[in-house]
Order: sequence, then C-alpha cells, then structure tokens
Amino acid sequence: MLTALEQNFRNYDPGPYYDEMFESFQRPRPGCRVLLDKLESLSFQEIQAMQAAAKQSFFDQGITFAVYGEGQGSERIIPFDMVPRIIEAREWAALEQGLKQRIYALNLFLDDIYNEQKIIRDKIIPREVIETSAGYNPKCLGLKPPQGVWCHISGTDLIRDQNGIFMVLEDNLRTPSGVSYVLANRQVMKNILPAAFSESRVRPVENYPSLLLDMLYSIAPASDHVPNVALLTPGIYNAAFYEHSYLAQQAGMALVEGADLVMLDGYVHMRTTHGLVRVDVIYRRIDDEFLDPLCFRGDSLLGVPGIMEAYRNSQVAIANAPGTGVADDKVVYSYVPEIIKYYLDEDPVIPNVPTYLCREPGQMHHVLSSLQHFVVKPANESGGYGMLVGPDSSREERENFAARIQQSPRNYIAQPVISLSRSPVIVNDRFEGRHVDLRPYILYGQDIQVVPGLTRVALKENSLVVNSSQGGGSKDTWVLCE
Repeated sequence: MLTALEQNFRNYDPGPYYDEMFESFQRPRPGCRVLLDKLESLSFQEIQAMQAAAKQSFFDQGITFAVYGEGQGSERIIPFDMVPRIIEAREWAALEQGLKQRIYALNLFLDDIYNEQKIIRDKIIPREVIETSAGYNPKCLGLKPPQGVWCHISGTDLIRDQNGIFMVLEDNLRTPSGVSYVLANRQVMKNILPAAFSESRVRPVENYPSLLLDMLYSIAPASDHVPNVALLTPGIYNAAFYEHSYLAQQAGMALVEGADLVMLDGYVHMRTTHGLVRVDVIYRRIDDEFLDPLCFRGDSLLGVPGIMEAYRNSQVAIANAPGTGVADDKVVYSYVPEIIKYYLDEDPVIPNVPTYLCREPGQMHHVLSSLQHFVVKPANESGGYGMLVGPDSSREERENFAARIQQSPRNYIAQPVISLSRSPVIVNDRFEGRHVDLRPYILYGQDIQVVPGLTRVALKENSLVVNSSQGGGSKDTWVLCE
C-alpha cells in the first residue's frame, strides 16, 4: 500500500498561497491528517465515483439555485467539491469571538441610526454616508424591534490572506442566503466519507433549523399560545426558493407568500384549510421595499398591506428587521472598525480588508491611477455582479469603469487584490488548488450563536470570484472540536 502523499496528492503543489490543507509541499496541516489519510487510501477512480455520487444526490434532492437573466434553463445544481475545508478549534474560537463582536456592534449601530443617531452627531460616520445608502430606510426611523435586535440572521463573508490572516470581506444582514447548502453539503459528506468525518470530530451544523426556530420563538410577542412562525417568500421564481422551502420544512414553519397573509384586527393572519390562523413571527426573505405596499413600494404584490403598522405596534415580529440593509453597504463596511470602537471600546478581533472610498477625492485619485491593482465594487451590489477585478481587466474595461466611478463616486469602493487562501479540489484526474472564502451564519435572539458556514470555492483556475452565480461552487466546512 502506498504511504501518504505518494498517491493522490504526490504532485499537489500549494504554490505561493496559504493552503487550507498543506503547510507546504507534501506537509499536511495537523487537523487535516485524518482526512488526508482516508483520501490517500482510495484510488482516484474511487474518489471520482464519490464525487459523481455527491452530484447525483444534489440532483435527486433538487438542490438548485437560479441565475437571473439567463432565461430558460437557469435552474442549476450548485457545483460541489467533496474535499472538505478544515478549520481547527483554536482558529474557530477566535473567529466566533470576532463575529459575535461584529454583529453585536452592528446591531447597536442600526438601533442608533434609526433612533438617537449619536454616532452621526459625534461625527464618527458622516450623515451623508448613511442617508445616501441604498439600504437606509428613513421610514424605519423610531423603530424598536423586539429585544432591540435588528439583525437576527446574518452571514459574514470571511477570507484568509497569503499569511493565513482571516479578514472580513463583507457583511450580509438583509436576507442572507446559502445556509441550505451548508446542511445539504454536510448530509452528503457524512454519507460518502463517514469514517473520516467521525474520526475528525467535526462540529455539527445539522441543528441549524432548530436554532433558527428557537431564535424566532424568542422574539415573538407575548401571548398565551406557542408562537406561529412563517417564512415569507417571494415565490417559486426567486433564486433562493429552494432554500426557502427547505428551511421552512426543516424548521417546521409555514411557507407563505404575501397573498397567503391578511391583516385582521391589527394582527397578521395566514389563510389555511382550517381558516385564518394568527402569525406571530415572520422570517422574511423579501426586501424592505416589497414588504408593505402601504409603507414602501405601492406596486408591490409580494408583501402584506398594513404589516408595518402591526410591527410598530409589537403585534408581529419580523426577522430581519426592516432597515438592516444599510449595514450591508460597502461604504458603511469601511467604518465598521470605528463602529466597534465607538460602541464597545474594543478593537476588531477580525480586521476588515483595507478599503479605499471613492467618495473621498484623494482616495478616488489613487484608485483611478492604479485601477489595474484593485478590485473595485459597487456599494450595494451582491453576488459578484458589477465589479472590476483590475489584474484580469482590459484597458477598455478599466476606462469604462473609471467613467462610472467619476460619475457616481459614492457608489464605489476599492480594495487591493488579496491572494485568497486555496483548498484542493477535484479537477479531472487530479487535485488542484482553488481559491476559497467562508460564510459563517450568525443567529441573534436572546444571545448570539455562530454556526460553521459555507465554504465557497472559485472553480475556475486563478479566479478570485467564488459566487455561485459567477461559476463558483461549494465545499463542506469541517470545524474541529477541541
């Protein structure tokens, strides 16, 4: 029998990047040894068969996502790579601490800007930055969510640089998606690599639906009955509809569209075969502007007329609270270290990626003079859309992007190109390194809980774009226990 690293990984080269499995050429990281030994005990043909079985499992379960703008056939099986990404317990403990700190501070920030606005008066963040944010919702001024919590469910995107340092790439506090793939990936991995999974002592993620439901129960208005919880979806044509239906089924909550809900005596009710049933908590997966046509967009058919009045009167709870999107703004993101310092008097446990604000003339000049060295992003886009990766761009693309920046400087930030960490993936008949990021999920109810999240992987060689809508895939994330 071949010894470790003499078979499937004998030619795997981590290169100049931080590799999640290897410290250097043929030198595995301690937490990866169990997994690596298992993979080395298999022929590559067996590994390919396991990969094919995983793909078939996703297909059989209908685990899909939609890509907008592609018309017919836009439903896809999310690409999955069976080699898990491993994070050791010590590293996870630091990430968990940093994520709790960040979400706690962002929650205080949201409560402040929609109420007392102390951080604006104290000139920590310019008023103009807040009020020109696409996610800022002035109709939420004066809101007081249950227990003072605005961001009940969030997903924070983390990257690791070439030195192995984790950094926050962006925050997702509106309607973060992807957790269904975390659960699906784990189910598949436990089936195809059960021994390696068991021996590695991996932290569970299967309890996410019950944690989610408990959190939603915790924000319900006081009543004499077990709270009724509903997940409000835009419907079957939404890109994340699979996730909506999956989470509703797994957590035991009703899956509803706006047309299924009606206001009665100031409370929200859902139509059922047994008549109207009061709804106490709504986990919304629609954006603010569509939530209530009487308060926001008058032409919305997705929401519920009058739901915001019920929310203000504490007759229904909504997660996440309307207005949280301002914290997703990438210009606001650049101020999060100051936000943490202002509200908590602490330095960030997890740093931001260095960020240039094009709204600042000096910083914009620096960016425009070196566009080929930056990743430039619009402040309010997601999914990898609308950004420029400088080193991979043409002169014409840079000139066009420079014109966009000059036309709307508030809408753009720039960050230096970070050499994201890499992890082995199956490419035809061998393993190759591909860049990855990590999206843990944070639940905030009576306390804050962090769930090991989704490792997204850029399946295209040398690509730094991990979004599934841009050709990326996913891996199971194995956070090891102590």
